[in-house]
Amino acid sequence: MDVDLDQALGAVGTRLRALRRQRETTLADLSAATGISVSTLSRLESGARKPTLELLLPLAKAHGVTLDELVDAPPTGDPRVHLRPVSRYGMTMLPLTRRAGGIQAYKLVIPGNDRPKEPDPQTHEGYEWFYVLNGRLRVVLAEHDVVLSPGEAAEFDTRVPHWFSAAGAEPVELLCLFGQQGERAHLRFRPKQRR
Repeated sequence: MDVDLDQALGAVGTRLRALRRQRETTLADLSAATGISVSTLSRLESGARKPTLELLLPLAKAHGVTLDELVDAPPTGDPRVHLRPVSRYGMTMLPLTRRAGGIQAYKLVIPGNDRPKEPDPQTHEGYEWFYVLNGRLRVVLAEHDVVLSPGEAAEFDTRVPHWFSAAGAEPVELLCLFGQQGERAHLRFRPKQRR
């Protein structure tokens, strides 16, 4: 095995531990998310076990990183996570968090369209919250069809049929919080009433 490969694989354990701690995830939580035993995860993080592709694939998915990011992580102790945009479903998604489970945050950029698209509402488990930064966002939620402008927000249970797109030729930028287990994206409380 060449020296560069040994160094790259040797840095994986440190990177895995840093990712897990950054996301405040326990080994038990990570084990439940990946199907990898707690003892194997512990040995990977300590460097007592060499990483294999079969172990790294579910770990990369759970942490929301690419295999390159796990293997190529420089052993410099630099704590920064370099986020990379991904193109999916005709939009650009920039992950702002990489926490296994729990709430995920994204910045979405949806290209504008000259011809209005026909809505195709979908459902899935979870809860979403949108905040429009720029442009106008068309949101179809069950029987509601609304357009959100910059500074406006929407939240909904994703088990309700929903669909969204740019509301015109101008692209739209928005922040999105998504909880896969259906937890609310933020807490609500009422101020205490004065007596």
